[in-house]
Amino acid sequence: MSDRAHEILHPAHWKPAVGYANGIAARGRMVFCGGLIGWNAQQEFETDDFAGQVAQTLRNIVAVLAEAGARPEHLVRLTWYVTDKRAYLDGLRDIGRAYRGIIGRHYPAMALVQVVALVEDRALVEIEATAVIPEEEGRS
Repeated sequence: MSDRAHEILHPAHWKPAVGYANGIAARGRMVFCGGLIGWNAQQEFETDDFAGQVAQTLRNIVAVLAEAGARPEHLVRLTWYVTDKRAYLDGLRDIGRAYRGIIGRHYPAMALVQVVALVEDRALVEIEATAVIPEEEGRS
């Protein structure tokens, strides 16, 4: 483990990972977010735009993390479920802009899976998140 709270795990002979990490090692208080979607605090969708729902979903993750005293840089894993892989790929520029604006330039281990549908019919994306608050920050 390095002296940083999280250590990015990337074999030296692999091509660079862009926009994600292949693995992260972390130590501290674990925070798990269930599958969050792109509706607001009143459980209302404000957009049917894919990147717009991603942005709202990321804001929702940040809000839940804050309840535990965690910040976006504490994220160690994101699992994305999307109903349309093509919408994700076509929207990468806008998704990346939203991601950097909300999460920053912190890229945890990530996976993306296309699914047939999500429980909420208007939901286009659902994201599960795991964060680890470093031990020294988690002390009160």
